[in-house]
Amino acid sequence: MKSTDPQIVLGTMDFGTRVDPDRAFAILDTFVAGGGVWLDTANCYSFWADPSGLGGASERLIGAWLRARPGVRDSVRIATKVRQNPLVPHSWPESAEGLSARAVHVGVQESLGRLGVDHVDLLWAHAEDRTVPLEETVGAFGELVAKGVARRVGAANHAAWRVERARSLAREQRVEPWTALQLRHSLVQPRPLTPLAEAGHRMLAAEDLDLARSEGLAVWSYTSLMWGSYERADKPLPRTYDHPGTTRVLAVLDDIADELSTTRNQVVLAWLMRQGIDPLVGVSRVEQIEQALAARRVRLSDEHLARFVEAR
Repeated sequence: MKSTDPQIVLGTMDFGTRVDPDRAFAILDTFVAGGGVWLDTANCYSFWADPSGLGGASERLIGAWLRARPGVRDSVRIATKVRQNPLVPHSWPESAEGLSARAVHVGVQESLGRLGVDHVDLLWAHAEDRTVPLEETVGAFGELVAKGVARRVGAANHAAWRVERARSLAREQRVEPWTALQLRHSLVQPRPLTPLAEAGHRMLAAEDLDLARSEGLAVWSYTSLMWGSYERADKPLPRTYDHPGTTRVLAVLDDIADELSTTRNQVVLAWLMRQGIDPLVGVSRVEQIEQALAARRVRLSDEHLARFVEAR
């Protein structure tokens, strides 16, 4: 996996829809003041929560924040995604943009316009598009890096073999390969072979970590804090997580949080970062991002990690 220290990534999915501009600005300001660097968004955020039925609100809000904070662009890195934005309002997934060369180029140009920037620091392919030859998608992403429009490129919600195939094609085409993976991962795990309720989510698997460690790829995890379920009684874990392993892991989590005088969420984030994973954290209040950033000071030992493994 990549050699730089793992970081907390601010997920901005709800900004401009469920999180109003004033609160979003305060969260962004707090994140940067606390040493946070990476902002993660997507061109489709959040079409399902927007009366328009289209994405773009999150990117527009980040763009407005950047304009209101001259100079802050130098201290943040922006990651966005193409692939899932509906081209027809309220028509998803039927009208979701794909990963054709044209869709990728058009999607990125529109994202740059909303963000008000001339490049993004990381561009993700948000999901697979098997209707388009992988060679075409790889070439389009490589061209954007060659133009300086994207500094790096990565794959979200892709099978490991597709990522490695794409990297091989990039070498053949002599273009920049995908060097980052984004997948769903947290301390608790669903029952094996049970489908997730969330459309488009793909779980991090052992082979993804194996690929990342072998090839030096960055790994970002989303749904890192399970929508608040670790700490909020009003947000129970989904039914697919109802199994004995979860009960045992949560008991160990409580013990370790007590031993370290920290919160459940902070232990989970520290657990992810201890494995070289950058956890995405989506928040709606300033105090939530303050608590998440404090997880960087939590130190888990090998013995702590072993207790989690044994609990599974």
